[in-house]
This record gives sequence, C-alpha cells and structure tokens, in this order.
Amino acid sequence: MILQRLFRFSSVVRSAISVHLRRNIGVTAVAFNKELDPVQKLFVDKIREYKTKRQSSGGPVDTGPEYQQELDKELFKLKQMYGKADMNTFPDFKFEDPKFEVLDKPQS
Repeated sequence: MILQRLFRFSSVVRSAISVHLRRNIGVTAVAFNKELDPVQKLFVDKIREYKTKRQSSGGPVDTGPEYQQELDKELFKLKQMYGKADMNTFPDFKFEDPKFEVLDKPQS
C-alpha cells in the first residue's frame, strides 16, 4: 500500500518536472543561442549603426540643410503663436496654494 502511494507520488512529481523542463527549455534555448539568424543580425547591425550616427551627429541622422530650415521655420511659427519662450525646453509651471479665510463659527 505504501509502495503504491510512493509510485503514484513519484509519477506525479516526474510529470510535473517534465512539464516544467519542457516549458523552460523553450524559453532558455533562445537565451543560450549566441548566434542570431541573418535577418536578426542585419536588424541589430542597423540599429547599432543608427546609434553611432545619432551620437556622432548629436541630432537627427542623414538630414540635410532643408531639414534645419524647415525646423527653424516651424519653431518661428510656434513662437509667434504662443509667445517668445524657448521652444526646445519644457516650461516650468508654478502653482501656488490658494489662501483661505478662516471664519469663526457663530455661537448660538
């Protein structure tokens, strides 16, 4: 009787472990695979290339003088519509707490 329960318990544990291993092997197989497929490698290479271009230029990548002229024109329009503030920085908002009057409670 004890032997049968032990066999049942061991089969339940064995099946739970096998399910757990099957699920985790599928996830970790990608992590252990150091080599990317060709499409992933091209994509990652392009992202890294864009990052280096972006860092070296300090702004938008592969833009000409037309882009800067358009940007200046649009910023000029915004300054005329919304004031002469600097459009490249986020405005600072300062909210003050309202001052309330303290009223004495009338005595009855």
